[in-house]
Amino acid sequence: MALRPPDDDLPIPSERPKKQAKIAVTAEKQQPDYGVNDENKPPQATADASVDYIPSENLKPIADPEAEVRGLIEGLESKDWVKVCESLNDARRFALYHSILLLPILDRVMLVTAKAMKNPRSALCKTSIMTSSDIFTAFSDKLLEPSTSDAFDRLLLQLLLKASQDKKFVCEEADNAVKAMVESMTPLPLLRKLKTYVSHSNLRIRAKAAISISRCVSKLEPEGMKEFGLVSLIQTAAELLNDRLPEAREAARAIVASAYEALTENEEEKQQEWQSFCQSNLPAIHAQAMIKLVS
Repeated sequence: MALRPPDDDLPIPSERPKKQAKIAVTAEKQQPDYGVNDENKPPQATADASVDYIPSENLKPIADPEAEVRGLIEGLESKDWVKVCESLNDARRFALYHSILLLPILDRVMLVTAKAMKNPRSALCKTSIMTSSDIFTAFSDKLLEPSTSDAFDRLLLQLLLKASQDKKFVCEEADNAVKAMVESMTPLPLLRKLKTYVSHSNLRIRAKAAISISRCVSKLEPEGMKEFGLVSLIQTAAELLNDRLPEAREAARAIVASAYEALTENEEEKQQEWQSFCQSNLPAIHAQAMIKLVS
């Protein structure tokens, strides 16, 4: 009978290695670094050092615009964001100095510009907003023509969104672009575009639209207000007077003052005419607010 070896002589079984917890390797799957900055600071120099924010007055004409314009869209649609910024600045130069060459592709340029505003990279967003300002200045009412009207609508919405953001430097640049739009375009057709945003679900967009409407109305002569429709104007103002944001309410009061002047300019009994007009075209509670506002 074979003797059992002592326990000390038994082979020690190799210990089974413990399973290591699986750790997700996120470094390789992280989203690209778009250089998003603190929301109240301008773009950091380290992230966007290769991009210059060139004021419009410092832009120069293009040496060979006929040759350069052929590659503009390709540059604007590049995957390289720095190249897109450079092409946006070129688009600005075309708008200011060679607008005839830009006109055939203007709708595509505007759509790319609106798309760039959505990009989280600060430099690209700001450059696209500056581009829109120069487009407004250069093309004015041509932007409302059928060939570019849809692209203008998209650009306008993005500008109102950016003007409503908490990022101070983006908001300020977008505000400047919206001001340039109001200053460069005929107020009556622009009013019709802006009016649709008074009922927008975003209260900040409503406020920015209200301010622009107020500025447009201030540019109109009484006949222009009557052409737009004084009833429509005071109904818009009545809606904004109850808005949650003070900017919208202040804009509404300015609209009411302009409408009052236009309606009563040739009337001796101004207050009576205004009261009758409001009571005929507004619900009683809104009419009472309008009457008190100008009394």
